[in-house]
Formats: sequence, structure tokens, C-alpha cells
Amino acid sequence: MSKVGRLTMTKIPPDTKAKFEKLKSILEEMRRVLVAFSGGVDSTFLLKVAKDVLGENVLAVIASSETYPEREQKEAIKIVGDMKARYKVIHTKELDNPDFKNNPPERCYFCKSELFSRLKTIAVDEDILYICDGSNFEDTQDFRPGSKAAEELGVRSPLKEVQLVKEEIRLLSRMLGLSTWDKPSMACLSSRFPYNTQIERESLRQIDQAEEFLRAMGFSQVRVRHHGKMARIEIDPTEFAKIMDEKTRAKIVEELKKTGYLYVTLDLAGYRTGSMNEPLFE
Repeated sequence: MSKVGRLTMTKIPPDTKAKFEKLKSILEEMRRVLVAFSGGVDSTFLLKVAKDVLGENVLAVIASSETYPEREQKEAIKIVGDMKARYKVIHTKELDNPDFKNNPPERCYFCKSELFSRLKTIAVDEDILYICDGSNFEDTQDFRPGSKAAEELGVRSPLKEVQLVKEEIRLLSRMLGLSTWDKPSMACLSSRFPYNTQIERESLRQIDQAEEFLRAMGFSQVRVRHHGKMARIEIDPTEFAKIMDEKTRAKIVEELKKTGYLYVTLDLAGYRTGSMNEPLFE
């Protein structure tokens, strides 16, 4: 992530400016909001705008779980602290639900149902009428079972409502001076498992450890897809030359074998969002 290169509003395209102003209007009409906060690009931008518009009438809730890297949770707490936003941390227990743990294609529905139900209870206790998440307009183009849970439980997605896409959110985040403007995309560690492969706590720790090592090696966008004893590494194709350096490659194989993998492979298609959804559309 970078803290440099802040833009002025004059650099923002007119259509994006209009969406930004509409977003502020929607939040102002809500008056009091709870933001489901992960510390990613989208939820950080949403929280920042909500905080600017509503001040103390915003509550960020950070979900702690084995399905998210500990590093991400710590970073989310730091971000809300830097914003001086009110926040709570809760521990969700989606792994206790067999419907989630068995990892069907609808897995995200069960996870979001657990999360949003908890947020709804907090919102009632805090006398907050609206719960918001950071889903953006591009999320409508992918397989997102979690959106059904949001709809059922009355969770709103203001970024989606004003049709902001990721590139625009990064641009506006940069204008607002948010360090997350160029943060790589992140998804829960459960997304590393092929569907109908059971999600185990030990495997989640294994994936987290492997991805942390690759990031420490300097790779920016990383996924370690978990296929039993085989790790399928997805990185940006621009970094293929780096990973194929003989010493780098040998070190990666050595370290990932230490985490428990027998085979270590590189996906030649490179990183892409939702690669585990590909079999669903064959």
C-alpha cells in the first residue's frame, strides 16, 4: 500500500464525481449507520466517507475469524484507529456451522448470514437503522451467494447502489488520502478451497502461513489455492519472471513444503478473482 500520490478532485472524472456526491447524499439520509468493516479497499473507502458525512453516528464492526488472516484483522483495527472511528470487534463462528464447513457453492451465504445476523443485533442495541457493507457494482458480475444473505437481512450496499466500480473506488480513495487505495484485493481464506472440500482450521492456518511467506518474498497479489497436498499459486503474470528465478523458486518450494504441502505449482493463468468459481460455469 502507498501513502503518496494524493489526487485533487479536479483529477476525478465527472461521472465518478457524480457517483461520489450521490454516495454522500445516501449516507446523509441514513443518519446513523453500522459498517461491516474488513480493512479492504471498498470498506475502508465506505467507512471514510460515512465518517466524514456522519461523524460519530458511524460504527465500524470488525469480524474476527479463523477464515481471515490475523494480519488483516490487526490492520483493520489500525485503520479505524487512524480514522478515530467508533468500532467493535466480534468473533464469528461460521466454522461451527456444518453447512459452511462442508464448503458447498453457497458457502458465502452461510458465512454472511452468520455475520449479518450478529451485526443486526448490534445495530438494534446501538439504535442504528442501517447496516452497510462494502460490496461494489462489479460484485454483481460474479457469483456472490453472500448478497442473498444481505438482501434477506436488509443490509445495504451504498457503493453498489451508486454503481461505483473498483477502479473508481481506488481513485477516490487516493483523492481522500487513504493508504488502502492500491491495496491488493483480499478474500477470506475459505475461498482457497475447491467447493465441496471440507474447510479445516489446520488447512486455513497452512494457507495463511504460505501466503504470508510469499508476501514477505515481495509478491503483491497472492493466492495459494489448496488442493489437499498440492498448493496452486496464483500471482500477477508480471511477476512470473521473479518467481521462476532458480533461487526464489527453490526457497518457495522448501518453505511451502514445511507448511505441509507435498507439491507446489504455479498457475500459468495467473491471479484472477474467483478462480474457484470456474468449475461452476463449465
